[in-house]
Amino acid sequence: MGDRWHVEVDRSLCIGSAQCLHHAPHSFRLDSARQSHPVDPDTDAAEPLLEAAEGCPVEAILITLLDSGEAVFPPEE
Repeated sequence: MGDRWHVEVDRSLCIGSAQCLHHAPHSFRLDSARQSHPVDPDTDAAEPLLEAAEGCPVEAILITLLDSGEAVFPPEE
């Protein structure tokens, strides 16, 4: 069984660029204020989700391992 991730969007950072929708269209949606929200915050690990986080121009997407809370993106320094 693969990793499970918890995905969050920091709405104080989100600028509504919709890059997350470009990389993972089935995993994010924009609300009426053009703020991104994960469709399913607790989900199976998937490359498109990581690409969405890496492609966010303001790094508003946070991904952690569901079982441990360890950072997946952005990586801890």
